[in-house]
Amino acid sequence: MQRMPVNVWLLTLIQALAMSAGTMLVLAGGVLGAQLTPDPKWSTLPLAMSIVGTACGVMPITRLMQQFGRKPVFITATILGALVTLLAAASIADNSFGGLVISAFLLGMMMSAIQQIRFAAMESVSVELIPKAASTVLLGGLVAAILGPELVTLGQLVTDQAFVGGFYLTTALLLLCSLLFTQIDNTHVVTAKSVDTGRELNVIARQPVFILAVTASVVGYALMSFIMTATPVHMHVHEAYSLQDTKWVIQSHIFAMFFPSLFSGWLISKLGTSKIIYLGLSAYIATILIALTGSEWLNYWIALVLLGIGWNFLFVGGTVLLTQSYQPTERFKVQGLNEFLVFGCQASAALSAGVFLNLINWRGLLLASFVIIAVQLLIITWQQFRKKQSATQQ
Repeated sequence: MQRMPVNVWLLTLIQALAMSAGTMLVLAGGVLGAQLTPDPKWSTLPLAMSIVGTACGVMPITRLMQQFGRKPVFITATILGALVTLLAAASIADNSFGGLVISAFLLGMMMSAIQQIRFAAMESVSVELIPKAASTVLLGGLVAAILGPELVTLGQLVTDQAFVGGFYLTTALLLLCSLLFTQIDNTHVVTAKSVDTGRELNVIARQPVFILAVTASVVGYALMSFIMTATPVHMHVHEAYSLQDTKWVIQSHIFAMFFPSLFSGWLISKLGTSKIIYLGLSAYIATILIALTGSEWLNYWIALVLLGIGWNFLFVGGTVLLTQSYQPTERFKVQGLNEFLVFGCQASAALSAGVFLNLINWRGLLLASFVIIAVQLLIITWQQFRKKQSATQQ
C-alpha cells in the first residue's frame, strides 16, 4: 500500500488553519450583517460578497499559479489575507457595514487561492491515490469547523467588542499559514512545456465527464450556500435562538462537511463517483424534508449536518471526476473554469439567500431548493446516458 506523501499532510494542516478564516466568517458574517446593515434584506451580503470574491479571484489566481508556480502565490495570498482581516476588525470596531462587505470580498479572493490546495495535493501523488489525496486534504476542514467559529468566542479574551478579537486571531493564523507554505513542495514549476495549453476549452467542456464533474460541484456548493447562509440569520434574528445555539448548528454543519473525508475517498474507489453523487443528492433531499418538519433546534441541527454530508459527497465526487476530463497541460484553464462556475453559482446562491428569506420566508426557501436538486438529477441521468452511448459507439 502506497503511503500518502508528507506534502499532502502539510497541505492538509495549512488547509485546516487557513479555512478557519472562512468558517469564522460563516458565523460572524451573517450575524454582523444583520446587526450592521441599514436594510434587513442585505443581512447576508457580507458572507455573500466573500463568495463573490472567491469567484472573482479564481481565474487570476490560477493564471498566476500557472505563470509563477503554486508556492509563491500561496504565500502571497495568505500574507495579503492577514492584512484584510485587520481591515475587517477595524470596520467592525467602527460599525461600518460597507467596510465589512469590502473586507469579506477581499478575504474571499484570498480563499480562492486556498481552494487550490486540493489540486496541489492531488498533484503530489500517483493517479491511483488521487481520490484519497482529495479527501485527505479536505480533512483539514474538520479542524476548521471547530476552530473557525471558536475564534469568535476566544476573541472575546482579546477585546471586549464582539467579533473584533476573532479577526485579530485569524490574522495570526494566516501569517502562520504563510510560513508553513514556505515548507511545501512546489507541485507546479514553470517550464516551457507548461506553456502548452492543450485542447480548446469548448472541446473539453462538451465531455460528459466534465459536465458531470462541474454540475456536481456547482449544485453541491450552491445549494449548501443557499441554505447555510440563511440559517444563522433565520435562527438568531428571526427565531431568536441564542448565538451559542446558532454557533453549534453552524459548527456541526461545517464539521459534517469534512468528516466524511475520512472515508469518502475509499467509498469512491468501491462504489464509483456517480453513486457517491447520488448519495450526496439524497442527503440534500433529507435535509430539506427534516428542515420543513419543524423549527426546533434539533431540526436545524440534523438538517445542517445532512447538508454538510451531502456537500462532501458531491464536492469530492466532482473534484475526482474533474481530473479525468483534462490532460496535465490543460489543468490550469480547466481548474480555473471549474472554480469560476462553482463559486460564481455559490455567490449567486448566497446573494439571493437573504432576499429569498425576506420575500418567501424559510419554508419557501427550502421548497425552492427542490428545484435545484431535480435539475441536477436530470443532468446526471442524461450525461450518464451520453457516456454509455459514447462507449458503445467506440
